Amino acid sequence: VSLQQSSEVAKFDFTSRFVYNPISDDNILSCSFICSLDLFEDTTVTKMLQRFQYLFEQLFSLDISVNQTDLVVLPIAKLTLILPDEVNEMQQIAFYRQSNVVNEAPASFAQARIWLDERIRFDPDKPQIAIYNMPFVYRLQSNHTLSVKQLRQVLQLTVNKHVSLHTSLYFDTQKNLLMQRIITNEDKNNDNMFTIIETAYETDEQLNEILHDENRKPYLFHLDQGLVFRCHLVYYRQISLNHLLSDKDILIFNFHHALFDFSSMEMFLHDLNQAYTTGQLLYDANTDLRYLDYAVIEQQMSMTGASMFWLDTLHDCKLDQPLSLPFDQYRLSNEHRTGRGTSISFDFGQDLSHDFLVYASSNNIPLEHLTFAIYFIFLFKLSNGQTDLCLAMNINNHRYRDELKSIIGLFENVIPLRCQLNPHWCFHQLFEHVREITTNSMKYSYFPLQRILNQHPHMSKPAFLNTSLEFISYTSNNNNNAIMIGDSQLVPESFSFHINEDEILSASDFSLSVHHDMNMNQLSCTINASLDLFNRDTVEKISQRFHCILHQSSASMVDNQINKPIYELSLILSNEQYLMQSLNNTQISFPSSPLTCIHHEFVYQVMKHPQKLAVELDEQSLTYCELLYYVQVLSLTLLNEYHVFPGEIVCQCVERSLSMVIGIMGIEMAGGVYCPLSPRDPKHRLHALIQQTQSCLVLVHHLTKTQFDQDVVSLDTDSVLRSHAAECVIDLNRLSTVATVSDDVAYIIFTSGSTGTPKAAQTRHRNFTNFVHSIQNAGVMNEQDTVSQICAPTYDVHVMEIMSSLLLCATVVMLHPYGNMDFEYLARTLQHKQITCLAPVPTFLNHLCDFLAYSNRYALSSVRSLCIGGEPFSLKLVHRLRSHIKSEFYMHNIYAPAECTIVSICHRVDTNSVQNNIPLGRVLANEQYKVLDTLLQPAAIGEEDELFIGGEGVFAGYLGRDDLTAKALIEIDGQLFYRTGDLVRMDYNGLLHYQGRKDHQIKLHGQRIELGEIERCLLNIISISACVVMKWNDDYLVAYVQSSNIDEQELRQHCESHLPPHMIPSIFMILDKLPLNSNGKIDRKLLPPPHFSSIHLTNSVEQLIPTNDIE
Repeated sequence: VSLQQSSEVAKFDFTSRFVYNPISDDNILSCSFICSLDLFEDTTVTKMLQRFQYLFEQLFSLDISVNQTDLVVLPIAKLTLILPDEVNEMQQIAFYRQSNVVNEAPASFAQARIWLDERIRFDPDKPQIAIYNMPFVYRLQSNHTLSVKQLRQVLQLTVNKHVSLHTSLYFDTQKNLLMQRIITNEDKNNDNMFTIIETAYETDEQLNEILHDENRKPYLFHLDQGLVFRCHLVYYRQISLNHLLSDKDILIFNFHHALFDFSSMEMFLHDLNQAYTTGQLLYDANTDLRYLDYAVIEQQMSMTGASMFWLDTLHDCKLDQPLSLPFDQYRLSNEHRTGRGTSISFDFGQDLSHDFLVYASSNNIPLEHLTFAIYFIFLFKLSNGQTDLCLAMNINNHRYRDELKSIIGLFENVIPLRCQLNPHWCFHQLFEHVREITTNSMKYSYFPLQRILNQHPHMSKPAFLNTSLEFISYTSNNNNNAIMIGDSQLVPESFSFHINEDEILSASDFSLSVHHDMNMNQLSCTINASLDLFNRDTVEKISQRFHCILHQSSASMVDNQINKPIYELSLILSNEQYLMQSLNNTQISFPSSPLTCIHHEFVYQVMKHPQKLAVELDEQSLTYCELLYYVQVLSLTLLNEYHVFPGEIVCQCVERSLSMVIGIMGIEMAGGVYCPLSPRDPKHRLHALIQQTQSCLVLVHHLTKTQFDQDVVSLDTDSVLRSHAAECVIDLNRLSTVATVSDDVAYIIFTSGSTGTPKAAQTRHRNFTNFVHSIQNAGVMNEQDTVSQICAPTYDVHVMEIMSSLLLCATVVMLHPYGNMDFEYLARTLQHKQITCLAPVPTFLNHLCDFLAYSNRYALSSVRSLCIGGEPFSLKLVHRLRSHIKSEFYMHNIYAPAECTIVSICHRVDTNSVQNNIPLGRVLANEQYKVLDTLLQPAAIGEEDELFIGGEGVFAGYLGRDDLTAKALIEIDGQLFYRTGDLVRMDYNGLLHYQGRKDHQIKLHGQRIELGEIERCLLNIISISACVVMKWNDDYLVAYVQSSNIDEQELRQHCESHLPPHMIPSIFMILDKLPLNSNGKIDRKLLPPPHFSSIHLTNSVEQLIPTNDIE
């Protein structure tokens, strides 16, 4: 390298160098690219420099019409690297007869798309319905006739001229290419290159069957033999003896779509008429341009500008991530599309059509763009707020050059139309965006779909193609477009016959077509959906929602609310709105005073039933009167000796005992705030929780007093009761002066925090007393009940078991320490004490049923009410319980976070039901709910979104964490609601159904997955009593199942039969018992790590990547 050349040595792969000489008079800034020849060719570097120069020109050249003001606000995305000559690249292409191509050439991109679609998406061996038959149906005008003999002759002339009508498609395994080949008379041994069929009909039902056979029946065509066109003559009553078609007969021209498109029909009918009239067709078989030539030239075109446009437009688009539409079922991994679909059509009506047409005209917005914009709004709402929407748009007439307009063939393309929607846009902003993306996309609509997909990074499968949109303008009843064959006029015959559900064809999963009748100035809409994925009722409901969006859009236009954000549009129908409002009408005035506190209600029950049994533990017991006495003794000790003041937090760390009950009510009567601590927790956690509450006192007893160091002030409840009970004089005046009101905090419960630091949820007296009366009103608990206390003190249900029982004058049965895990002792206690009410979590209850079944015990025979919450459970558990509880019992699915006072939603389960999905139910008295999306807009019935709970049960906030409280509570219409983080949906009976945690919804390889759905699928297996599914290492789904009688192969086969491929776990871990936490729930942190050595890569990306050009 010479010294002069050394400055050009590529020390880096790519270098741009700017040179400016400030002392020179020419004021020239120059730029050079220095690129490694290891990576770049000279022509590539030259082209990059041209693009860079064009970018400069757009910004700074006086020749480009961009003023300085625009430069300040112009988004850089508006700049382009596509050179002006590349924008018009298709006008530079010359289409001419290829002299070196005789009868065979590679198939066009459009042909390959259709051919592959039939063989990959749909089952090629056992096709149920033909997807790409194209029948055109005609009748003769009244009193007109047509010679069948002459029709045969002119059809032969027309087919001879248009070689696409006798072209075969076949896959050449040696070339690894799909090929097309013109079939000649010699190939056919002078047989016809098309088929003519003659049949007769008598009834409309028979005609209906014939017409739909032409539309849906496979094997009418043979692509590999070039049989791609057929003519079906359908005579009324009998085949004509004089070989004439009359006005009651039907004429069907049917084509295979791989060699024909809708625009080809105009040329076909034109030549048919000319041949019928003159007896000949003029063409030059040696020089005329053929579809074959077009396909060859198309393969050779570089289309650089279009390639760059689509790369830029789709560069970060998740093309393999389908829209989250409200599917009723999934398509399984080994399942082909059937092609069966359902179709819903409706007219906009005169007023709605008028509003849209006037708005489009007055605002200079193409009607097509207006309808597209509204469809994007609809999909944004229907997909639960997806804002990056990429749909398939059909480009039907793709003859972009005059020389192509006389050729019959497939000149259609499908392009992705991507709308990156901002929910806060107003209508006008969205319309402008849709106008821009549609206009720009149409400029490059000639770029084949296959090339768009092939150049897209990280592309595994074209899932977005399964949702499409189309706008069709036509003129009805236009006699100027009469179809003539000789002197006979043909009248197009629509499929206006009865169509069964399984006769509709659906190549897409979901598509919408808007039709504009320009003659009548009317708009109509058709929604097609695959019955593989949707039930017809669901599609009917979707069409109603789209109609609803249309009316809202129209109202906004007419009322000049065009600046309204698009996220405020709603899919909720009027009858659904009424149902939701009625379900929140829960106001009930309970007999107690609104100023009543927990201890006031307790004293009231003591006054009514002083000698009734209040609490038992084995052989120990206290009546309500005795319990009140001990509670008052403890309260006075707290007030007089420890100077507890109203609102002071007093912790209690005791095992299950009578002291636990006395301690809880003693703290309440002293005006303190009860805070339970678990003796099972390690010392450092207990100290951390005490420090967080800033509590100055902890109640303990003989089993827990060694849990705390000297720096923690503790009070042994047992010692107080032993030393004070005998001589203590109850100072009622002192107790009555405790200034506690219903709005004061009664207790706090620690809940897990996402940061690892527990949060202390504060519950008021009025929250709890309303809850107690609500569950009594719902029949969950009553004064006749004997309630077993089995929940850990860290779980808020223990407050329900103890305090609710006392406020309802029921009897509480305590267990000895660890008694809830000793099933022998527990079963004996349940049976001996004749327990009528239990509140376990499902996992615990499953273990108890296992024990009872093994030991042949009937310990649950006295149970009247089962309150099950904390986890979802299946009908399988209900049936197990029925076998253990012989008498009539009520099973309640209870739900609420600790922040909403134990239970705010309840459902009485039908124990005879066969429906496996058990709902959460409805809100209790004086509670409200809302199901809202991420923009806090109400969700329609059936939609899955986050649950918000309001009403009397909403807590007072997190202790000392106003920041977390502000995130958890939100004001809606002047009322506070708690953001639960749980995903639910409402059914048409007004019942809420739990769908999983919002933070358990994951994405794996671009697919959105709800782990709860996989868990519910696995729980349907009889031998599985519990399971949990987790995401490991960002790449794998791992299913942990509790069973002793199943293997991994059975689990995998079950999932493959019920779930789509991306939801099938990679690893199944079969455990005898899943680890539980102190509340009896599955402890995810204690689950063992999976065995990656035996991994089955079910959902690996590698399995989705194409392995050859055809894939």
